[in-house]
Amino acid sequence: MALFSFLRSRTVFWLSVAGTTVGAACGIKDLMQGGRFTKETDETGKVVIVTGANTGIGKETVRELAKRNATVYMACRNLKKCEEARKEIVLETKNPNIYCRQCDLASQESIRHFVAAYKREQTKLHILINNAGVMRCPRSLTTDGIELQLGVNHMGHFLLTTQLLDMLKKSAPSRIVNVSSLAHTRGEINTGDLNSDKSYDEGKAYSQSKLANVLFTRELARRLEGTGVTVNALHPGVVDTEIIRHMGFFNNFFAGLFVKPLFWPFVKTPKNGAQTTLYVALDPELKKVTGQYFSDCKIKEVAPAALDVQTAKWLWAVSDKWTKPATIDIK
Repeated sequence: MALFSFLRSRTVFWLSVAGTTVGAACGIKDLMQGGRFTKETDETGKVVIVTGANTGIGKETVRELAKRNATVYMACRNLKKCEEARKEIVLETKNPNIYCRQCDLASQESIRHFVAAYKREQTKLHILINNAGVMRCPRSLTTDGIELQLGVNHMGHFLLTTQLLDMLKKSAPSRIVNVSSLAHTRGEINTGDLNSDKSYDEGKAYSQSKLANVLFTRELARRLEGTGVTVNALHPGVVDTEIIRHMGFFNNFFAGLFVKPLFWPFVKTPKNGAQTTLYVALDPELKKVTGQYFSDCKIKEVAPAALDVQTAKWLWAVSDKWTKPATIDIK
């Protein structure tokens, strides 16, 4: 037909195919961004701590909190990167009440120093967002001898949270937000080798740490009943952040040229990855909701392993033991 005669040109044909492909990819990308927290809230007077706040989901969480006039403490391992992110956010939002403080979740001494310094500066804490994490890294240990993924993703946040509970209770109503992952559904708490001393698989260790996040959330919610402090966990989605830096498959030349473009339509931007965190932290309707798990700004069911009350209690007891100031026996 004369109407489609222009397609006889190979150049025009392939340009048309490319345009259609890009358009379809952009459409899929938009659909995959998930739920969005669209309510306008004023967080003036609220004091918030966000761990892992200098990049990715954490940075976008701080940016939005700053826009809503919150006072935010960015708890980060790398102060240089933290300060760069802080300056960017302050310039954009015109909110000067954004602070960088060092907190290395792989060091219990660093966590304790952070808490002590925070308590000297502040008398309130309304929201604690446990966002930082590491993923599928080669086996290594925290300064306290704990397998890194378990140590940072769970034990570090366990210590930080329990050290700040007095301030959260005093500031009630207050909230604790634990960024977990859908990977918790593949997780198993290895009670015989929690620290992966006998064998190590980076994927299993990551999933175990994310299951620990949900078990910790549910047990802490039970312990905080009636205090006015809520605690919830969430899955942010598959997000394009630096957390994949240890996954060599995604960080070589071939992947950058061919693989990443194929995955691009199916991953969230950091801004959209932060939406469920913001929803759980700020939505007024969740004021009394606790012990739940969210994804795409909706309550979701957790894996059966996350409902195991006895395992949750066991994990709490071990976590409490391993985060005591004395030398830790992790055998």
